Amino acid sequence: MAFQKLDNPTGWLKFGLFSVGLGQSFAFVLVPPLARDLGLSVVETSSIFAVSAIAWALTSASWGRASDKYGRRNIATIGLIGYSISIIALITPLFLVEKNVLDFVYLLPLLVMGRLINGLIGSATRPAAFAYIADITDRSKRTKKFARLESSFLVGTIMGPMIGGFLFLYSKMLPFYLFAFCGGIAAIGIFLSFPNISPKRSLEKIKSKLSYTDRLVFPFLLLASIFSLCQASLLQSIGFFITDIFSNEKDLPLLISLTFGLLSISTVVSQYIFTDLRPISNNKLLIYGSFLLSISYIQAATASSIALFYLAMIINGMGSGMVRPANSSALSLAQTPDNQGTAAGFLGSVIPIGHILTPLIAMPIYQYNPTYLYYFSSALCFMALFFIIVHPVLRDHEQTSININ
Repeated sequence: MAFQKLDNPTGWLKFGLFSVGLGQSFAFVLVPPLARDLGLSVVETSSIFAVSAIAWALTSASWGRASDKYGRRNIATIGLIGYSISIIALITPLFLVEKNVLDFVYLLPLLVMGRLINGLIGSATRPAAFAYIADITDRSKRTKKFARLESSFLVGTIMGPMIGGFLFLYSKMLPFYLFAFCGGIAAIGIFLSFPNISPKRSLEKIKSKLSYTDRLVFPFLLLASIFSLCQASLLQSIGFFITDIFSNEKDLPLLISLTFGLLSISTVVSQYIFTDLRPISNNKLLIYGSFLLSISYIQAATASSIALFYLAMIINGMGSGMVRPANSSALSLAQTPDNQGTAAGFLGSVIPIGHILTPLIAMPIYQYNPTYLYYFSSALCFMALFFIIVHPVLRDHEQTSININ
């Protein structure tokens, strides 16, 4: 990933999201097994992340509105500081209990509190970042710029387990403190270099203008919710699926790690090809991406070898690389300039829905039959495809957004 010069606000934003990706992915990989080894159950461990997801969903929209009123710089900085604190607060209790400095009874509440900081405060960065890009980007280039910003986070999620795993060999706490340090540096860089742009409108006026049910908001949020559920259920089931279906394969942990790598890399490559190198319209990105996602889940369910499952993950990544920036850009283009932060906050609030619903919907389906989960996700993506084709706002969002601006 080529960052812009770090005296450039956009470069600092990308570095900030990259830092968040580093810590988030490594926390998802390492915290559950560490917590389980210390005595927490699988349900207790999953509740740590579920609480954070709920907090994120409840606060993201408010942070988006705050960025409209108080400026992108201030809110993005607060979010990165919250992320950095949360990484340290999440990992420190684990090592204190491991060294018998802290009683085990305090472990779960402290882990929940540490992760809760990320949900309550760390959720501020994303809506402020995307709203800032919308502020400074021409309409014709918005999808490409959104994709590049999204890629910064995705590259961080790829590099997190790699860098963290290497540093973990030297010190268990080093990678977490390093990733938190990167977030703090990004916060300082944003605060010092960022123009504190804020639309000149009162907060009351903003609230009366836009809501979740607005006809130019709800269709995009519904799509984001569907894709969130499908992606979250995939991410949380990959390890189980490979272990259950391909149990005869050697080095299962390596195969699982490779699966995540292929999924993330294909997403980044897809974003670059279809939004930068050979850009196509948002509507076509949503249609093609939804179709690829639907096909990928069928391919995963019917895969008779690990190689065919890898192919399914590559197709899935290609589809995700299309729909994610296209949906974000389409929502942004449908809004007036002074509602960009609010719209980005709304979108950020539905992104965690998948992680909230997966234990309630996806995992019970998986327990009944692992392949049924992927058929279910394929059906959801097919319904999303039909919705994109027939819904007038999604079909004609470019014309709609031009008319309201």
